[in-house]
Amino acid sequence: MAGASMLGLLLWALTLTVAEAVAGDDPRPVIAIIIDDLGNDPREARRTAALPGPITVAVLPHTPQAHNAAIWAHEHGHEVMLHLPMEADNGHDPGPGAILRHMNEYETRDTVRLALASVPHVRGVNNHMGSRLSREPHHLAWVMAEVSDTDPALYFVDSRTHAETLVRHISTWAGLPSTQRDVFLDAQPHDADFVRNQVKLLGQLARMRGHALGIGHPYPATLEVLEAMLPELKAQGIRLVTVSDYLIRKQEVKQWHASLSPSPTEAKKSKPSP
Repeated sequence: MAGASMLGLLLWALTLTVAEAVAGDDPRPVIAIIIDDLGNDPREARRTAALPGPITVAVLPHTPQAHNAAIWAHEHGHEVMLHLPMEADNGHDPGPGAILRHMNEYETRDTVRLALASVPHVRGVNNHMGSRLSREPHHLAWVMAEVSDTDPALYFVDSRTHAETLVRHISTWAGLPSTQRDVFLDAQPHDADFVRNQVKLLGQLARMRGHALGIGHPYPATLEVLEAMLPELKAQGIRLVTVSDYLIRKQEVKQWHASLSPSPTEAKKSKPSP
């Protein structure tokens, strides 16, 4: 019994040592928050840029304020993404620079290239709409190939606008760092209580898994809630990071879990003899 207790203490100590090595000096759970749909309204862009903490803004290409929105966000220390329009199931117009099913490879790649060029300081991409296009493997492969050719350091975030999305599978195939949305913050755009509860859910997921990613929009209710709650989350021990840092943290957590799992050989050795 004493030997088993000593083994348990050693495993516990090893877990703490690995966790500290992986997390560095800051083992707090992390969240990333993306604010989509910037580029049309300068007031939305300025208020979003003024949010506390390192958020990530997703800017629509070829919009009147795309350049300014990216510049303002960058100047405030936020990260900038391209919010790439993609074809939706419902027939709604995704806007300028959209990837549509009728496009061939050249048209798709050219559209992606021009969209990336229209937004300065881009570090990654996520999809705007795309419930239809996100299930088209060939078009997604062309999109990811062009993103990677433009800058292999760019990442792709799957907004998950459809349950059968292939975005993460194809981005992984293309060698792009990728992740996906966990929580939509404002599916009820004008309901501050709903947004508040979704932000709380995001924090709960981060505490449980070590990380969580939320997507919202520059609605007045959403920005009002974030202005109030981001400092509260920080006080609760949750760290807000850009998507670039979030991807690093996710990889660290994955490596930590892998290091704590026994190899197949060791697992087999640990089984009692029949």
